[in-house]
Amino acid sequence: MLKVSRIFLVGPMGTGKTSIGSRLSRALDYSFVDTDAEIESRTGVKIDVIFDIEGEEGFRKREIDVIKELISRENIVIATGGGSILAPENQKALASGFVIYLSSSVKTLMNRIREDTSRPLLNVSDREKRLKNIVNEREPIYSKLADLTIKTDDFSIKRIIKIISDEVT
Repeated sequence: MLKVSRIFLVGPMGTGKTSIGSRLSRALDYSFVDTDAEIESRTGVKIDVIFDIEGEEGFRKREIDVIKELISRENIVIATGGGSILAPENQKALASGFVIYLSSSVKTLMNRIREDTSRPLLNVSDREKRLKNIVNEREPIYSKLADLTIKTDDFSIKRIIKIISDEVT
């Protein structure tokens, strides 16, 4: 029997929250929800379109609503959006589960998302500088909320799943 029934994956964009979360959920026989994908499914549009129409504030409100709803479920792995931890409501919600902070160097993150144009916060001329600022702003919050921190730069997804499984079972 598992020790935890709700697992939250937090961390900056590109750390592998979705890839790791979907594989982890299968390994644990849990359901999986990516909050960004859930918001896209509910609205019928991509995240960048929501940002264009409602701004970051509108998107964050949607994110709060989704996370509030998801914490009522058990046996679930939830991959959160990178900025979800900025909202005090979400910080409180995450306390209802086991929080895993997936961390990576900015260099690794840039390599992983280099070709990805669907990241509205990186639609700027100096993407790397913007990403560094985002990581520096959010890192203390990720660290504070985390029950477990894993640096994803040097581990395979398989190894990360093993580390997490050993911790939560």
